[in-house]
Amino acid sequence: MKTNPSYPESMTLFNRAERVIPGGIYGHMSPAAALPLELPYFAQRAKGCRYWDVDGNEFIDYMCAYGPIVLGYNHPEVEEAAQRQAKDGNCFNHPAPVMVELAEKLVSLVDFADWTVFGKNGSDMTTWATLVAREYTQRKKILRIQGSYHGAHAWCTPGHGGLIEEDRMNVHTFEWNDLEDFQWVMKKFRNQVACVIVTPFHHPAFGDSELPGVDFLQEIEKSCRKEGIVLILDDIRAGFRLHLGGSHRFFNFEPDIICFSKAMGNGYPISAALGRKELNVAASNVFLTGSFWNSAVPMAASLACIKILERENLIDHMRDMGDMLTQELHRLAEKHGLLISVSGPSTVPFMSFANEKNFFRSQCFSAECARRGVFFHPHHNWFICAAHEEKDIRQTLGIADQAFSVVKEKFGS
Repeated sequence: MKTNPSYPESMTLFNRAERVIPGGIYGHMSPAAALPLELPYFAQRAKGCRYWDVDGNEFIDYMCAYGPIVLGYNHPEVEEAAQRQAKDGNCFNHPAPVMVELAEKLVSLVDFADWTVFGKNGSDMTTWATLVAREYTQRKKILRIQGSYHGAHAWCTPGHGGLIEEDRMNVHTFEWNDLEDFQWVMKKFRNQVACVIVTPFHHPAFGDSELPGVDFLQEIEKSCRKEGIVLILDDIRAGFRLHLGGSHRFFNFEPDIICFSKAMGNGYPISAALGRKELNVAASNVFLTGSFWNSAVPMAASLACIKILERENLIDHMRDMGDMLTQELHRLAEKHGLLISVSGPSTVPFMSFANEKNFFRSQCFSAECARRGVFFHPHHNWFICAAHEEKDIRQTLGIADQAFSVVKEKFGS
């Protein structure tokens, strides 16, 4: 097995893992999905916006556990709330009072919502939301954006193994920012569509993020209202980084159901779906349960996390740090004669090299940054958290400057 001298313990652990775990590390955390040998495979501890791998290497982290860390790792107030609840217990025969408190808080923040339910993962909520839409409309079809990601269940997984034709036969796609394509699909399946599910902006894997065009989401909303179709917002990735009341507020449209996870618990396993009053009966009719879905500790952590975001206006801080990072990356790239594209909102940015499609320059850049103590992903959008401060951004930019120099020397302009 090939190794990297910077990550001997990571490589040893991965070798052990391969013997007892399919793929060693699977899913989006698989080394094959990022940069094999050039990035660590296992983490040891974390604090604020930094983490340490099992070999003791320290990184300023711009993935934030792929999004869940919004306040910073091991935030003391969140951890105190979680530990306080843990002393009373976590998993019971019944929900704990904190479930009601968290539901009330979420409903108070999301303007169109009258109710909420909880799960553990984003996939739990997006999949359940489509079932509620089918129950409410008594229709079968699901419309989604081509290349969008909504989780790992059969109707939406980007994988191929174990699927059968029937898993996708009522799921149809249209192109992002293409209203003509959307209207064509709507016309083709008129009176058959239960829901349209969208993300607030398009964040495909291995591609630049794309913001919605003028009136794109608004026109989708209008068509859904006219045709009696449920509009679902998958806010799993962007939720609590664009607007505390949901990313639809940032982009000025209104769904019927919104799905949250990732940042809502600052690393604790929790997800939620919120919806309109008219969907309450349908939501009650769609079975939703799990042995650990009412766990009280993640709910206590989530309630604390959301209160802190609200109290300290931290989304604005994250936006300021994201603006600083992305604007200065542009400046540094230009200094080295390199062409980069920084896409998406600055709190969830993605950088690529504008004159390539194979990501070789991005992979080189990320590897060079990792060697110097900054963790960027070459293929996936990044995340800013509230623990990123100006000093962290400046240290990052100094390292990025060196990494751009290596990219220029290796690939030219």
